[in-house]
Amino acid sequence: MKKTLITLTLLAASTLAAHAEGTPSHLDRVLQKGAINVCTTGDYKPYSFLNKEGQYEGIDIAMAQSLATSLGVKVNWVPTTWKTMMSDMTSNNCDIAMGGISVTLARQQKAWFAETLDQDGKIPLVRCENVRKYQTIAQLNLPTVRLIEPAGGTNEAFVRSHLPDAKLALHDNVTIFQQLVDKKADVMITDASEALFQQKHYPKLCAVNPKKPLQYGEKAYMLPRDDVSWKMYVDQWLHLSKANGDYQNLVSKWLAVKK
Repeated sequence: MKKTLITLTLLAASTLAAHAEGTPSHLDRVLQKGAINVCTTGDYKPYSFLNKEGQYEGIDIAMAQSLATSLGVKVNWVPTTWKTMMSDMTSNNCDIAMGGISVTLARQQKAWFAETLDQDGKIPLVRCENVRKYQTIAQLNLPTVRLIEPAGGTNEAFVRSHLPDAKLALHDNVTIFQQLVDKKADVMITDASEALFQQKHYPKLCAVNPKKPLQYGEKAYMLPRDDVSWKMYVDQWLHLSKANGDYQNLVSKWLAVKK
């Protein structure tokens, strides 16, 4: 059975490569130009954040630099937003998109993903005194519940799909947490990883049931579709980063950071 799966995988890769014949791989393009175009939003700690000095920092920023080093090239940061990320990808502005990106079937229709980084899922982030109040979809999906989300990402999509009766406001993903603290909103639905990170920096906020998400999710780096050679390279680099402990050490370092 295992041999059959391997054979089918290789056959599929060969077929896709044949279809792409004559189109330069992003792998070749990156090596030729000496730079990799990394699209990132810069608004999603601990993965990607544009600091006050105008420098990007975070888990995926360090991983982008690691990928560039493995290729012997420099990083060319391409600013994007959650609304425009897919159009940047399909317009060939990105060799890769990084920064806490959730895998969805809608995104898979237009782009590819590298191998899964981590499992994640949507949970409520609330003021700590309200943890028991906002546990379930039924408790959240009420007209009296003030939700706040960044525009254009999977958080907004989840809310519009699962919590249509709640009151939704859209806000930038940098100051959104202070809005919760200041009682200008009640709940933010976000990935468990972000909620756990932010509650360390905002003591009045608590992640609700981070081990029992309202919706299962995965995170991965987004790649241009139908480029087998590029995907295989990124997957192998990521596999080695995990196998030698570099990725987990980086994650542990960032998740342990305290302001």
